[in-house]
Amino acid sequence: MSGPLGILMLDTRFPRIVGDIGNAASFDFPVIFRRMEGIGPADAVSAHPDRPRVLAALVANARALAEAGAVGLSTSCGFLALYQDELAAQSPVPVATSALLHIRRLPGRTVGVLTASARNLTPAHFAAVGAPVDTPVAGLPEDSSFARTFIGNGPTLDRDTVEREVVAAARGLVERHPAIDTLVFECTNLPPYKRAVEQATGRPVHDVLDLLNDFYAGLSGSSRR
Repeated sequence: MSGPLGILMLDTRFPRIVGDIGNAASFDFPVIFRRMEGIGPADAVSAHPDRPRVLAALVANARALAEAGAVGLSTSCGFLALYQDELAAQSPVPVATSALLHIRRLPGRTVGVLTASARNLTPAHFAAVGAPVDTPVAGLPEDSSFARTFIGNGPTLDRDTVEREVVAAARGLVERHPAIDTLVFECTNLPPYKRAVEQATGRPVHDVLDLLNDFYAGLSGSSRR
């Protein structure tokens, strides 16, 4: 039997409901978490992060998770795609940082990305995972309930309001770019709203849980899907 998947967690206090990457019940395989003390949402969700500081925290905590038995690693923020190659080069075990890795694995599809922050998701984040830098993007509004909880690191979550906001953002994206036939959720807090978005847009959605199901299956040698 394979060991657990390790997840490098930002230093947050917001609720982690089922479907969120930070809730162990979101997975049907074993996971272990490690909080990166002092590295919060503002450190990750940034167009111009302190890359040496964030990378140092990722590497140190990746090594600790590997020592604790993790057979592979992911992160609790899709913006950490920026460090995919650097972290993979220094991690003792394989790494899949972000759901943005889906994009290069969807040849022939016209992909749109729903993100926690369109303002901060830059071409560099896409380039870091081999995705087209001109991929269409929609973000959750900066004055939204979503932003207050997940960007502002608030202590409460209004699930119903956030679901409405996520659906509205997804609809707006496909209305602006009607050629989009597939959506990718950058944000690891968005999977609880996947079904609602699929129903509202008529497009399939790929999220971090899908990515990690396949990633872990490859690590464990099983035929998980």
